[in-house]
Amino acid sequence: MAQVFPQWANKAPLVLGAITVAAALFVPFGVWYWFSPRFTDAGYRPEQPVPFSHKLHAGELQVSCFYCHYNVERAAVATVPPTQLCMNCHTLVARDKASLEPLRQSAASGLPMMWVRVHKIPDYAYFPHAPHIRAGVGCSSCHGDVKSMERIQQVEPLSMGWCLDCHRDPSKSLRAPEELTDTAWVPPADQRVRAVKWMAARHLVPPVDCGGCHR
Repeated sequence: MAQVFPQWANKAPLVLGAITVAAALFVPFGVWYWFSPRFTDAGYRPEQPVPFSHKLHAGELQVSCFYCHYNVERAAVATVPPTQLCMNCHTLVARDKASLEPLRQSAASGLPMMWVRVHKIPDYAYFPHAPHIRAGVGCSSCHGDVKSMERIQQVEPLSMGWCLDCHRDPSKSLRAPEELTDTAWVPPADQRVRAVKWMAARHLVPPVDCGGCHR
């Protein structure tokens, strides 16, 4: 009687078994690695209703970060500047520029600008800006070199693991007060020595327990 299946079909169960095992190992790893915020969130750079250039305002014109984000030193959120704050300058500067028409409409109607949020911490996590600023964590540690960005984008994953790495060893992020808004800042050679001194002087004990961020 002739064989129904070719001889190589005998190896099919072994091949299928190997593929199944490989998939069972690779798929969870792939989800853990490629579905992490470092791949899904970092690099997010949405279009905004007005093409606001941080490179121009914060970089070339040297407008302080604290001028627009005026609550960052005392509140949980950094605050997106209201229309009137923008109009403090733009009633005189570039007042007829076409791309600023949505801003002028917002000022005339009293309706807020619908900026697209770029940096978003999940609602189940509590991240207050003020204590981080007081601790000496500069803007670029979380937001990157903002003063070089034409359009703002997320550069760090802002994941739980990323935050915990900093809480466990914040020495790379701590700075002198005058360095906080230097978004091109890089840690100097004696950074760890400086950080140990500041942690003692500022009484810094970053929480690493669940209650530190989940309240």
